[in-house]
Amino acid sequence: MTSSTPSRTGRVSLRVGAIAESATLAVDAKAKALQAAGRPVIGFGAGEPDFPTPDYIVEAAVAACRDPRWHRYTPAGGLPVLKEAVAAKTLRDSGFDVSPAQVLITNGGKQALYNAFAALLNPGDEVLLPAPYWTTYPESIRLAGGVPVEVMTDEGSGYRASIEQLEAALTPRTTTLVFVSPSNPTGAVYSPAEVEAIGQWAVERGLWVVTDEIYEHLIYGSAQFASMPTLVPALADRCIVVNGVAKTYAMTGWRVGWLIGPADIVKAATNLQSHSTSNVANVSQVAALAAVSGDLSAVEMMRTAFDRRRLTMTTMLNGIDGVTCPEPEGAFYCYPSVKGVLGRTIRGVTATTSAELAALILDEAEVAVVPGEAFGTPGYLRLSYALGDDDLVEGVGRMASLLAE
Repeated sequence: MTSSTPSRTGRVSLRVGAIAESATLAVDAKAKALQAAGRPVIGFGAGEPDFPTPDYIVEAAVAACRDPRWHRYTPAGGLPVLKEAVAAKTLRDSGFDVSPAQVLITNGGKQALYNAFAALLNPGDEVLLPAPYWTTYPESIRLAGGVPVEVMTDEGSGYRASIEQLEAALTPRTTTLVFVSPSNPTGAVYSPAEVEAIGQWAVERGLWVVTDEIYEHLIYGSAQFASMPTLVPALADRCIVVNGVAKTYAMTGWRVGWLIGPADIVKAATNLQSHSTSNVANVSQVAALAAVSGDLSAVEMMRTAFDRRRLTMTTMLNGIDGVTCPEPEGAFYCYPSVKGVLGRTIRGVTATTSAELAALILDEAEVAVVPGEAFGTPGYLRLSYALGDDDLVEGVGRMASLLAE
């Protein structure tokens, strides 16, 4: 008798062995290793603010370290006071009125996504995933037994998916849509009208929506952030919102995120977390409480700097022959097409893919960028402008000089 189950070919399980390494973290780690070895590498790979966490948040954490009540286990789903503060912050910032019972505090946005997909998906469920996408989305979907279905966008549409594209990708197995605005890796921002239309389409099709709002406060120019369940109240019972303190408050290393959703889904996700990590570190939760309970002056200072840098980077990238870069409206990334550069021979090397081009740029210009293959769209590069102005100009200038040869 033969089994239809695929046989294991190595020591690692098939499920975990199929996970790809985070390309963004890998590029950042390689850049830091080269820097530690004395090479003057400029890294555009990291997706984190280059600013320190505001002092008042750090001081809250210091005080928490000295308070014995935070030296013990706390509820797996998060400190009740923090869940209340997240609910209040959500109403304040996006107009979405939720109860603390609808909030789960997680170890960063990644765990929020993993918990959400694990609670929602059954084996074989299809998830519409507009591309380019952040590297973690498809892996979390697959770990939950789901099937990511890529919906391709490009610079011609400003990297925004249309309802027509989503409709064309729909099948009887489709259960969920991933929606991200502002976007990592492209910086694309959907208009409120587009957000509302897509949300209404999801309601009509009976889909769940997992919407990542981690960059909600990093918006530039005339772009506007819009929360889908706020604009489409009928979606609220089939919507999970993922967010956290990482980007808004320069707290990537503190590892505090959350998911918001219907109470039954949140309860299931909390049960999962109780057996995986239990509570988020209490000191980090107290720091996050100070962050979400305070004002937004810290993010406004960062946003002003990011706004200046995005314009500088976009202008410089578009000045390179063969490179096309739409002006990002949110987050802190540029996502230029480098298709016009591929196939050129530069210093004896002919890069035919964006992955090969990224390797060439690192080796010859000592500049670290993330190739588009990591985000489901070969032919592009992602560059973060969350670094100092001088390093930004120096790094893109090195790229420009190399690619002009």
